[in-house]
Amino acid sequence: MRMVNVAAAQMGPIQRAETRAQVAERLMALMHQAHDLGADLIVYPELTLTTFFPRYYVTDTDEINRWYETEMPGAETQPLFDLARQCGIAMYLGYAELTPEGKRFNTAILTDKQAQIVGKYRKVHLPGHADFDPERAFQHLEKYYFEPGDLGFPVWRALGGIFGMCICNDRRWPETYRTMGLQGVEMLLLGYNTPSVNSQRASEGPAERYFQNDLVLQSGAYQNSTWVVATAKAGSEDGNHMIGGSAIVNPEGHIVAQAKTEDDEIVFHACDLDDTEFGKKTIFDFARHRRPEHYGRITGQVGVELPPEE
Repeated sequence: MRMVNVAAAQMGPIQRAETRAQVAERLMALMHQAHDLGADLIVYPELTLTTFFPRYYVTDTDEINRWYETEMPGAETQPLFDLARQCGIAMYLGYAELTPEGKRFNTAILTDKQAQIVGKYRKVHLPGHADFDPERAFQHLEKYYFEPGDLGFPVWRALGGIFGMCICNDRRWPETYRTMGLQGVEMLLLGYNTPSVNSQRASEGPAERYFQNDLVLQSGAYQNSTWVVATAKAGSEDGNHMIGGSAIVNPEGHIVAQAKTEDDEIVFHACDLDDTEFGKKTIFDFARHRRPEHYGRITGQVGVELPPEE
């Protein structure tokens, strides 16, 4: 057995007016709860330190920059890292990153139990649009605020296993899971901020969004025989609602723990990384069963190419 006690630290809403210090206090309160439960790892959401700002169209650079981190940890996040070190808890933390070169990414990091950063991931699949759209009920400007990630989908050895990371919309793309599955991933960590209504399709409401969230988490876990830990920032941010549903999914695709609220909440489960072995040695034994000679279209083509008309 290779046990990792995991706490998915769902966050309730973070309002635009809230400060980093206020958010950090909430994050540390969740870490204390996780520590009391015996957690080895805590998984925070996407853009953990701010409201989901891509819903706003802002042109003032100084105002935009306030949403980004230029170092990690910084002055306001150092207490969280200090507490993680004291508690001996590894963590996944999502935030907006502004690099010294001026590049902007939707980023997540993985630390070890000494609060040392062992992995960084930058969101690859950016949803939404790059320009203000007056036809939308609210904006989804991730392509305006971020560049596509430039680090690919690496994995890291940590906590006695093999860990990967992704962010929000990445979870909807099977390539995300498979790329890490081909590196032997045993636990995939992800945070998300998902509006409960599609701004371009009002009929796609919260029930559909919760269903789709569970669907992609469970299928990704099963098809790659990996644990998946998915953590939401949820509730109503300045009148804009986001789904919760934070979940821990086992390598057979079953949800073994899930959030009951849309508030700050710990979702806890003791995960045995050895549970990944059966699937990896049988139906999803890639070395025996994959046929990559027939998959060239997946990496060689971006858009849809229709067959010729008769």
